[in-house]
Amino acid sequence: MSVHITEECISCGTCVDACPVGAIVESGDLYSVNDDCTGCEACLDSCPVDAIAAD
Repeated sequence: MSVHITEECISCGTCVDACPVGAIVESGDLYSVNDDCTGCEACLDSCPVDAIAAD
């Protein structure tokens, strides 16, 4: 299982620090989850606008 960042993302970057494996990366003004995601879901609670969803 992994997670993805939805279009509700406000690009605040709090999820980047929450990810223990560095799977959330910035690409331009957007953030995305790469293949390094282990599905731990540590990032879910860090998002202030609930823009991260489990697959």
